[in-house]
Amino acid sequence: MRDRERLELLANIEKMKKEDQAAAQAKRERVNMLMKQAAEANAQSLIEKEKRVQEAKEEEMKIIAHQKAKDQREYELALEEQARKDEKEREIQRLREMQEKAADRQAEIDALRAKRAYEEEERNARLREKMEQEKRQRI
Repeated sequence: MRDRERLELLANIEKMKKEDQAAAQAKRERVNMLMKQAAEANAQSLIEKEKRVQEAKEEEMKIIAHQKAKDQREYELALEEQARKDEKEREIQRLREMQEKAADRQAEIDALRAKRAYEEEERNARLREKMEQEKRQRI
C-alpha cells in the first residue's frame, strides 16, 4: 500500500508539474498575445500619429500657399494701383502744361492786342494832331 500511495503521490506530483507547465505555457502565450496586441496597437498608434503629422504638414503647406497667393495678389493690386496713380499724375501734369501753354499763348495774344491798340491809338493821335495842324494852317 505504501508503494501504491507513493506511486499515487508521484503521479499527483507529475500531474501537478504538467498542470504547472501547462499553466506557465498558457501564461506565456497570454503574455505573448498581449505583447503582440500592444505592439500592434503601438504600431497603429504610430501610423495614426504619422498620418496626423502629415495632414498637419499638408494643412500648413496649404495655408502657406494660400497666404503666398494672397500676398502676391495684394502686391499685384498695389502695383496696379500705383500704376493708375502714376498715370493720373502724368495726365494731371499734361493738363497743367497745356493750361500753362494756353495761358502763355493767351498772354501773348493779349500783349499783341494791347500793342496794336496802343499803336492804333498812337496813329489816331498823330492823325488828329496832323488834321488839327492842317486846320490851323488853313485858317
